[in-house]
Amino acid sequence: MTVPRLKAGIFVRALIRRAEVAGASAYVLRKGVEESGAIILKISRRDGTSLVLSQARRGAEGELVWVKPLGDAVDDEKASAWFDKQVKFDPDLWIVEIEDREGRTFVDEPVIQ
Repeated sequence: MTVPRLKAGIFVRALIRRAEVAGASAYVLRKGVEESGAIILKISRRDGTSLVLSQARRGAEGELVWVKPLGDAVDDEKASAWFDKQVKFDPDLWIVEIEDREGRTFVDEPVIQ
């Protein structure tokens, strides 16, 4: 059995709302395809670094997970350069930035290396 997939636009709007309710700021840096665009998160921290998370599926059942393509901490310049490369590869991509003092991701799915 595969895991049902939520439309990207609905997922992004719910994530932004969840972050805002918890006292964080969140916004869309790049709007992708409403129905099926991939999603990348940029979690901005107080120390000037960011955590970048990319949506992925694992296992035969397609479990949604988040991976750290750039490691645990990266500066804005490196994150922006990586975003540019990803958009060239996938123009349907969403990029969401969350600014949170605690560095919370606001996703329920596992975050893996």
